[in-house]
Amino acid sequence: MGSFVALGRLAGADSEVLESKQQRLFEILRGLGRVIVAYSGGTDSAFLAWAAHRVLGENMLAVTADSPSLPESHKRDAEELARRVGFPHRYLSTHEFDDPDYVRNDPDRCFHCKDELFSRLEELGRSLGIPHIVYGVNLDDLGDYRPGQEAARLHGVKAPLVEAGLNKAEIRELSRRAGLPTWDRPASACLASRIPYGTPVTVETVKRIERGEEALRALGFRQCRVRYHGDLVRLELAPDELPRALTPEMARRFVEIFKSLGFLYVTLDLEGYRQGSLNEGLVRRKAGA
Repeated sequence: MGSFVALGRLAGADSEVLESKQQRLFEILRGLGRVIVAYSGGTDSAFLAWAAHRVLGENMLAVTADSPSLPESHKRDAEELARRVGFPHRYLSTHEFDDPDYVRNDPDRCFHCKDELFSRLEELGRSLGIPHIVYGVNLDDLGDYRPGQEAARLHGVKAPLVEAGLNKAEIRELSRRAGLPTWDRPASACLASRIPYGTPVTVETVKRIERGEEALRALGFRQCRVRYHGDLVRLELAPDELPRALTPEMARRFVEIFKSLGFLYVTLDLEGYRQGSLNEGLVRRKAGA
């Protein structure tokens, strides 16, 4: 919700500042000549793909990882936006589930996922003669625990949104002005991020999580996470959606849905959705060290 509050303030902010940052982004991309955009279809990567296409035309290619950890609905949305905007797009199979370092799900899991993705994108770039890979990390992402950023650094993947000085709220506002439907899309990460560190990541588990989140969205919940804890599932919903969830009828629906998916216990997190909640355990362990 905080992003949308900030967005409200931005709507009346100095347009010249936003325009200057957008022009800086265009200059950065133009200077790269030909790029592959790591494109999940979320707000940041969608805006980056739009910007790259605007300045580079057919000299950009948006590539979406074809992986069980990316929900099918996200793939469909990514494909639809590419078709709507008109930028080149393709899928690329990744095989992080074949990597025991990824499956083990240590706190550096995201490094191994991004290392696989960027390795595959490098191979594709070499085959197509495209020298640069860019991805949609923004200024706000730099303050969170994100091992994938180290993989990007090792592979020389560029972060034009950071270079242009853009944060999440600014990207949402510029996306809105560009007419992109992704401007207000809720934040989302890969399905593996719903599984606590130390619990192995399997295709079966991420597909159970995906079915659960699809069911929550079918009930009308917009910002939701299905957090996997073995026999127990912990549901996170946006704070402003909690009142609707806290009714006997909705509790009954939750139980029906998640017990049918094989969970024994169904819980609702009263703190509501917050980004990276499974990192809270890391912070506590470090504090106690």
